[in-house]
Amino acid sequence: MILGGIDIVTLIATLMAASTPVLLAATGELVAEKSGVLNLGVEGMMIIGAVAGFATAVGTGSPVLGFLGGAIAGALLATLFAVLTQVFLSNQTATGLALTMFGLGLSALFGKGFEGVRPPATGKVPFGPLSEIPGLGRILFSHDWVVYLSLALVVAVWAFLRFTRAGLILRAVGENAEAAHALGYRVIAVRLMALAFGGALAGMGGAYLSLVRVPQWTEGMTAGAGWIALAIVVFASWRAGRVLIGAYLFGGITALQLQLQAAGYAIPVHLLSMAPYVLTIVVLVVLSAIHRRGVQAAPAALGRSFHAST
Repeated sequence: MILGGIDIVTLIATLMAASTPVLLAATGELVAEKSGVLNLGVEGMMIIGAVAGFATAVGTGSPVLGFLGGAIAGALLATLFAVLTQVFLSNQTATGLALTMFGLGLSALFGKGFEGVRPPATGKVPFGPLSEIPGLGRILFSHDWVVYLSLALVVAVWAFLRFTRAGLILRAVGENAEAAHALGYRVIAVRLMALAFGGALAGMGGAYLSLVRVPQWTEGMTAGAGWIALAIVVFASWRAGRVLIGAYLFGGITALQLQLQAAGYAIPVHLLSMAPYVLTIVVLVVLSAIHRRGVQAAPAALGRSFHAST
């Protein structure tokens, strides 16, 4: 279906893949923030995951191991952040920013030897006749396994937070760490696991960029995707279902600007490139205005340090 020179089916199919890196990172950050920790190092974890996943995939010839390597690298960086903020009680905002700068610098150092190298291809999931369905087959049944994993993770996180005892404990820690501690819950351990999970998903999102979206290693290739993931969590009001909507909205704008360029619209490339980020800023301004009127969904203990002696 063509509308205004834009293939709508291609647009929707493209946005699903374009949204996957930020959807993974935002889902992981949602879990971390639900535990009461604000990790601004998502960009650093994503870029470390991108280079680690790329190096692992190239070295082993397996994209699956590449994604695993990216997840492990992101989790390790998140664990470093967790130790600094939860054990040594460093400032979460400053430490997160330092983590991003550390990740960007370290990835540039390790990635030098991989410039110009092509990674092994990540194949699409074979759905057989389903992929031949007009329109619907292209949209739903023409993607790689990571796209479907990202969707499954959103559902799993939603169910975990809503229906499980462990999810209830995580939310309790994020709302009032002192009360959770008084009830016998291990606040630091819960936050360490939440942060490691968030780092793993951010690293996998970065690996998706270098192994599927580009696919190649380029210094600074995340290009602000980690910050967009942080904004999406706020946009979603810390709800898993809305994270999916926010990520797909961002991915849709990204895919649309590419389609507009291909259709030959006389819009400056720089304006099209900045559109997803401008939209993110506008949404955050609107949400900030709403929150000032008393509608606040953030975990009550978000960003506050906890010490067992308090």
